[in-house]
Amino acid sequence: MERGLQGHYVTVSTTGEKTQAFVPAPLPPRPPIDWTPELRSKFDQALLALGRLDSVSILLPDTALLLYVYVRKEAVLSSMIEGTQSSLADLLLFELDQEPGVPIDDVQEVSHYAAALNHGIRRLNEGFPLSLRLIKEIHAVLLAKGRGSHQTPGEFRRSQNWIGGSRPGNAVFVPPPAEQVLEEMGKLERFLHDQPEPTSALLKAALAHVQFETIHPFLDGNGRLGRLLITLLLCDQKILREPMLYLSLYFKTHRRHYYALLNSVRLTGDWEAWLDFFAEAVIATATQAVEAAKQLADLAGEDRKRIVDLGRASTSAHQVHRAMMGHPIATSGWLSDKTGLTPATVNKALERLERLGIIRELTKRQRNRLFSYVQYIKILDRGTELPDVQRI
Repeated sequence: MERGLQGHYVTVSTTGEKTQAFVPAPLPPRPPIDWTPELRSKFDQALLALGRLDSVSILLPDTALLLYVYVRKEAVLSSMIEGTQSSLADLLLFELDQEPGVPIDDVQEVSHYAAALNHGIRRLNEGFPLSLRLIKEIHAVLLAKGRGSHQTPGEFRRSQNWIGGSRPGNAVFVPPPAEQVLEEMGKLERFLHDQPEPTSALLKAALAHVQFETIHPFLDGNGRLGRLLITLLLCDQKILREPMLYLSLYFKTHRRHYYALLNSVRLTGDWEAWLDFFAEAVIATATQAVEAAKQLADLAGEDRKRIVDLGRASTSAHQVHRAMMGHPIATSGWLSDKTGLTPATVNKALERLERLGIIRELTKRQRNRLFSYVQYIKILDRGTELPDVQRI
């Protein structure tokens, strides 16, 4: 349904020229969403897919270990959309204080994304509401150090920004003036809290994502935080027990269509086209996540059976194997600290796991050797190949 322009333009003067900035209408859309049978069916399928994904977080024997690496995969993908060149392996090496194969700013940016997500989930679990205060807290973690750290982390912007182009006059999109950001974000916060009317969780996540990206309340990090907001909202609304849904891979794969839909919503009010895309993203992403989780669980189960055949030596090998499920690239020293085993015991366990073909040494040195849980990494790496992406 085309509703017309979803907001209004105001004239702003910035960088020595006047331009038109867009101020969005408050949510929910008016007139209300046209729930055609096709769109309703698509949302029902998305909710079923989320239910299956949520069940995985209960059934997996080592959910915490999977979450640790899964959060980092999402950090890589979301940051990749913004133009970073860090891989999952780079991030894991960085966390081990090893030398990554990309610029340090790239991998540091990815690491902060994972920290920001963890901070948000922890605060929600403590009972803190999903609010402007929490959004600013998460942003402060996201831009704590490195690239973007000079862009007022944790504070709404006090100057005009724009998307695309070298200046507001030739930009693809110009968000609301800085003096209206707090007001617009306040309206969004009220919508998140079911004002002026209750909104179902999945619909709320889809609408709020567009509104956040349109307001673009920060000088940097809006894209990453806008994608984070989807997962945080679904966890806050108890649709997911754990932060297992990440749409960055789908948005990355379909990024041109994604950005076109965001712009179309603003100009024509065709929210239904966006909602159809969003529901499809949830279905595809949740289904892939369930399959990947099962593959990881199956792989770990098969490897545990092979480790049992080691007999008395299996106890220490099991401990090292489990540690590498949580951090599938690790040094022998890190594994010793993590498991509490002596360096000599860890090294013997690593030798046995290497003979079984479960892990592989990445270095050939006497001390602080580096090992990889190869097949585990391979499953996680799907979709994180470095494509030709443009920074938005």
